[in-house]
Amino acid sequence: MQDQHNGQEENNERTPEEFYASLKNELNKVENFPTNYTYKFIVPTENKKIAQIQGVFDNARPQFSMKESKTGKYTSITVVIFAFDADQVIHFYREVAKVDGVIML
Repeated sequence: MQDQHNGQEENNERTPEEFYASLKNELNKVENFPTNYTYKFIVPTENKKIAQIQGVFDNARPQFSMKESKTGKYTSITVVIFAFDADQVIHFYREVAKVDGVIML
């Protein structure tokens, strides 16, 4: 049977550029910039990884809150910044994505 997708990729196989373009579109629909924007991440509980995520937001005057999992293996990190536009929000997602092992919610 021939593929019915005509060469189009499934949503879960989008390129990063397609994902971020879609995210920008959604952000502009649901957010009224400038606004406070909340990020949520889960990362293995390692001081280096937590510090890397904190460092990404150094110049954004962030508010951080963290909570370790019951087993202590993972830490959830909530970051709130005052975001001027969707491009700024996406910039921080791209930078945090460089941290190995991070899960972005």
